[in-house]
Amino acid sequence: MNEKEFDLGIVKRFFEHDYHDRGLMKWQGFYLSDHTAALNQQKIQDKQQYPPKPQQSLSIVGQILSTAYTQNQPVNLQLNTVDQNNQHFVTITTPILGYNGATIVIANHQFININDIQHIELVRSTNWTGNQ
Repeated sequence: MNEKEFDLGIVKRFFEHDYHDRGLMKWQGFYLSDHTAALNQQKIQDKQQYPPKPQQSLSIVGQILSTAYTQNQPVNLQLNTVDQNNQHFVTITTPILGYNGATIVIANHQFININDIQHIELVRSTNWTGNQ
């Protein structure tokens, strides 16, 4: 295409008078029900607040980690990290897959520094056996 065939005036007239952008309406078809459900669930989680639990000493954290690892018992972890509103994140319930002096390995092979743990507790078993 050369300059003689291209007329910028025609393009300008098209966008000013003929083309009508539907805006966000054209994107609404891309939102599936599972997308909107996930977005709604994320909004609910963002509104929830998790009060800080008492800061535990490294020796207590180490004892609980040792017990959880040797007895293959899951733990509840609250980390020192907070969001942009200075709110704590949800408590993590996970087994301890391994640990050393400074780091633990939890589910999905995530590594957490022991100094980042604010509070840790063993998960109480809800499986009751025996005769009543």
